[in-house]
Amino acid sequence: MTNQEIEIEFKNLLTFDEFTSLCSAFKVKSADFFTQENHYFDTPAFVLKEKGCALRIRKKGDTFTLTLKQPAKEGLLETHQVVSENEFQTMKSEKNGLVNGVISTILREDLSISPSEIIYFGSLKTNRAELPYKDGLLVLDESTYMDTSDFELEYEVKDYKEGEKLFHELLAAYGIPLRETKNKIVRFYEAKACAFKGEEGQI
Repeated sequence: MTNQEIEIEFKNLLTFDEFTSLCSAFKVKSADFFTQENHYFDTPAFVLKEKGCALRIRKKGDTFTLTLKQPAKEGLLETHQVVSENEFQTMKSEKNGLVNGVISTILREDLSISPSEIIYFGSLKTNRAELPYKDGLLVLDESTYMDTSDFELEYEVKDYKEGEKLFHELLAAYGIPLRETKNKIVRFYEAKACAFKGEEGQI
């Protein structure tokens, strides 16, 4: 099964105190959180990253979804492809490249990337709570990766301008400064790069 959608979302990193304050304000309890894992893939030379794209498999419950994110005029174009657990394990543990399907075709025909070059880089685990907020979806995330963790607020909307306005108003209402916030995959890769440099320094 494959589908495509335009993702428009605004995000802002939070301190722990800001995170707990928002949870309290919106009456979000620990039982409201669920766990999902993102597993990231790219070429050894990070060609997808250089093109502003991202490739991941998200494990949510017993479902594994391969997603390619590409820059769009507003937001990101997401292409989703459900894969089996066996396909996921094969991509993760062996150097066989990307599984066949529409995403493999997009890589080859639209991005000039050979699916056989795709390799696994690691995972990020997120505890997430979602709640409706003014015609959009408000998301509170606690993510753990590479021996670090962070807290984040996301707001997923259909209309860019209206969503941006509402998001900025929400931050102002709770005294949260607007922070430049990179995508989870970028934060993951930066943490991985720092860890690699640290290992080099110990050699």
